[in-house]
Formats: sequence, structure tokens, C-alpha cells
Amino acid sequence: MTKTKKENGATEEDTTGTEKSYQELIANINPIAQPLASRKLSKKLYKCVKKASKLKQIRRGVKEVQKFINKGETGIVVLAGDTLPIDVYCHLPIMCEDRNLPYAYIPSKVDLGSSAGSKRPTCVIMIKPHEEYQEAYNECLEEVTALPKPL
Repeated sequence: MTKTKKENGATEEDTTGTEKSYQELIANINPIAQPLASRKLSKKLYKCVKKASKLKQIRRGVKEVQKFINKGETGIVVLAGDTLPIDVYCHLPIMCEDRNLPYAYIPSKVDLGSSAGSKRPTCVIMIKPHEEYQEAYNECLEEVTALPKPL
């Protein structure tokens, strides 16, 4: 009887904790995480990553994304803002700017990995365009390109 009460109490705390989670995640981001996606844009990007991963239209991880950027592949690059050390992926935004690829930072690598259908956290993902989720992709593309680029 007491165990069920504790479990019910834990679920109530979890639902109230999700409201603060975005603010808490922002507190843990790197100094280079610019342009940072808003909460609304982050949710859209997570949904787009989820749709793309079902159709195998994503590139996951620093090595794979870097390889396909160099090959000239296009798409939206989504970087996790809480990756440490930043030397792991600090060269990717420069590569994206050189090739005019849109990119944005989101607050959590754990959420990025789980939206891609993986149990491992992922620090960078490239979403490739596809006909099945073209509307969601275009919406994300417009909002990511509208974000102010760092100097």
C-alpha cells in the first residue's frame, strides 16, 4: 500500500518537473551554444528527428555528420548544447556556415538521442529532407534559418 502511494507521488512530481526542465537544461549549456532553439522550436526539431529516424533519414554522431557535410549532403544540423568537452564538436558550426547549412543548438543531448530512437545520448544529428515529412521539415528549416547567427 505504501509503495503505490510513493509511486503516485513520484509521477505527480515528474509532471510538474517537466515545466522547469527547459530552464534547468538552459542553465547547463555551453558558452558556444548559439543560436539556441526556443522551447517551441526544440519540440518541433525533436518531432522532425523522430519522423526522420523512422525513415532512416538522419545522420547521427560527429564523425558521420562531418563526413557527409564534407561530401556535400544537405539538411538541418541539430547540435546538443550540453556536450562537454566542447572541442568534440566545436568545428561543426564553422563547417555548416561555410556550406550554408542551417544549424541550431538544443539544450539536451539525452533528449536528442531519445528522439532519434536511441538509448545513447547524441551530440549532433543531421536531418535530411524527405517527402514523407516535408511539411515539418520546411517549417523547422524556416525557423532555424531565421535564428540569429553568432558573430
